[in-house]
Amino acid sequence: MSHFARLRITCPDKPGIVASVTGFLHAHGANIIDLDQHSTDPEGGTFFMRLEFYTPYMDMSRAAFETAFGEVVGARFSMDWRLGYTDVPKRAVFLASRHDHCLMELLWRHARGELPCEIARVISNHEDLRGSVESFGVPFTCVPVGDAGMAEAEARMAELLGEDTDLLVLARYMRILSAEFLRPYEHRVINIHHSFLPAFVGADPYRQAHDKGVKLIGATAHYVTAELDAGPIIEQDTARVTHRFSVADLKATGSDLERTVLARAVQWHLEDRVIVFGNKTVVFR
Repeated sequence: MSHFARLRITCPDKPGIVASVTGFLHAHGANIIDLDQHSTDPEGGTFFMRLEFYTPYMDMSRAAFETAFGEVVGARFSMDWRLGYTDVPKRAVFLASRHDHCLMELLWRHARGELPCEIARVISNHEDLRGSVESFGVPFTCVPVGDAGMAEAEARMAELLGEDTDLLVLARYMRILSAEFLRPYEHRVINIHHSFLPAFVGADPYRQAHDKGVKLIGATAHYVTAELDAGPIIEQDTARVTHRFSVADLKATGSDLERTVLARAVQWHLEDRVIVFGNKTVVFR
């Protein structure tokens, strides 16, 4: 996968977008291998497109291609566009607390080659998962939340993240991050909420669900915003439960949902399949 590029486009819908984009790629030696598109409305709507194309025979450098595309196609259609290359893996950092199921799922899938990224490190506010993480050859750093509270912990984590972190995954990190900490990573922080949002936001959703006698439980992976559990949703799934389920049963069933839902969301983000549109997402799967 070292010779592929992915192009994501958002723009006002009008005739000629697909023809212009594909024509430009063809004219410069790119071979399109996958294309998805969606319009919210054929008249006055918003158009979304994702393309993958093969790059070895392009007739210009990447920098020249990007400049030319922006001038010839992007400006003409008022596009918001993003271009990524498969030989430039995203740098990811995972945050976790004591629960290990979501984190282990991500590390296992990465070890199998299913998550195209570099895992720079795992950061936790507890030491519990150090041995498990380091067994995958991934650096582990404990940043406890001491008497100074989250402000001090966030300052330390910001140092560890640096300026080149492309994705921050909250794999059951049981602390609320401040808006100031999140600001540099807009649409680059993914959280797993152990509930089918927007129901049962906040703490202890399985207890909330049990008290309500629900017949479905779920998990939601979403981008993190300053508003708690309210960011754009990437993926969700549910499982049926009955009156016989205890809170422990709900948690066990929910844990399976959490790890698979989070893993899918992270993979789709890494593969540039997600376009954020307001507080929604378009996910080309």
